[in-house]
Amino acid sequence: MESLPPSLSSPASDPVPTDADRYPTLTPAGRRLLDFMKEHPHAPIYRNESGNRLTAEEVGQVRQFEAEMAVTPIDWRPGSPPRWLEDFTRQVYAEVPHYQRLGSPPLQFTDIPTVSRADLSRNIAAFVPDPVPLDRLINFRTSGTSGHPLLLASHPVVAASYLAFHQRALKRFGIKLLAGTGEVGVVLLGHQTTCFTYVSVTPTMGEAGLAKINLHPADWRDPADRARYLDDLKAEVYAGDPISFAELLNLPVQWHPKALLSTSMALLPGLRQRLEDRFLCPVLDLYSMNEAGPIAVADPAAGGHVLLQPRMYVEILDDDDQPLPPGTRGEITLTGGFNFCLPLLRYRTGDHAALDFSGPEPMLTGLSGRPPVRYRTRSGEWINNIEITHALRPFAMPQWTVHQDMTGFVTLTHAGMDSMNPQLTEILQTLFGADQPLKIQQSQFLEGKVVQYTTDLTDDPAAT
Repeated sequence: MESLPPSLSSPASDPVPTDADRYPTLTPAGRRLLDFMKEHPHAPIYRNESGNRLTAEEVGQVRQFEAEMAVTPIDWRPGSPPRWLEDFTRQVYAEVPHYQRLGSPPLQFTDIPTVSRADLSRNIAAFVPDPVPLDRLINFRTSGTSGHPLLLASHPVVAASYLAFHQRALKRFGIKLLAGTGEVGVVLLGHQTTCFTYVSVTPTMGEAGLAKINLHPADWRDPADRARYLDDLKAEVYAGDPISFAELLNLPVQWHPKALLSTSMALLPGLRQRLEDRFLCPVLDLYSMNEAGPIAVADPAAGGHVLLQPRMYVEILDDDDQPLPPGTRGEITLTGGFNFCLPLLRYRTGDHAALDFSGPEPMLTGLSGRPPVRYRTRSGEWINNIEITHALRPFAMPQWTVHQDMTGFVTLTHAGMDSMNPQLTEILQTLFGADQPLKIQQSQFLEGKVVQYTTDLTDDPAAT
């Protein structure tokens, strides 16, 4: 899962872009802000170049899209799909090579064959509509914890449109972005041994600054510069993942942004609470992925992840591609989206949840970002990985993995503090049994997006 827009550094027709290519509408004020962020005495070592690439016409287009997304409701309900779905399906079948080969759309939407990340990985070009102009096409690569890394098609307008859904999510918490000319709007935080870093401006917000930085000490001349730089930027919002936010907690940062946007991997309530207590602002847990952008935002008051995209239809499917009723967990499957370079039609995400319609907009409940994994207890019963997630809620761990081998031995590896180990042992013994063989190990850093729950066992009764 991911939430941040792609870095616009590799357009299909311009392998060595200039600043004029990166910032087509840049003003002198925007240039001064770029220089400030890049040449600041405490700035990191910026290793890359990127930019918004928006023409003046496209800036207006994105502004109009943001205005529409701010007020458009998500009004479909069980048995009543969105009004745009039929026309969208016909267009995909007419313009996308993968579906052109299938002929006409079936009479029933549920008879359309699903696709998965593996399908996109095999031949992404087959899922790009024929009318998409190649001269403005960009591509970016994603990591693949499922074994299917992707090369995805996108466009500068698509990348800029992520902000519309971040704004929609922030609005639920009473936050309006106001950063403009001469101010820094967003700092994107990473904490990796290798990280794509750059500065840019957002023309739809008066060229407010955007900086993608790596909190790993190797990207700084002096590790103490990290807090100094963040305090001087005074960004309106920090965006990152639980790993980078856990590192942020270790820094003596004094500045308080309006909000923190957490993306990419599960955010435990314990870590969320620590962040909110430290920075005195809401921490939004976004469910998002590179293939679809921001999909939903966790709203504790609502009781789940509220959907964000009016032009995204969500189904919950069983293993036979059939929709499940509200309240029943299954695989999250997406149709629609705002990336006109990659229109999704019954795209199985590999993530699991149930749909809930008790509020004004559809909501995902029990969201699990990877296929459910079952573990065998000492009594021979089976527990779902969701039960482990719930048990770990109080802990402020940015990352963790749980593995059960063929003998039933359980290993929990985490990037939290060693002092947690006795409590974690007690939690797992409560779940699995007091005599459960297990090991708790702390690792200072788990590289990249790990697969949290794995097992060598099968819960097939015939096999056990």
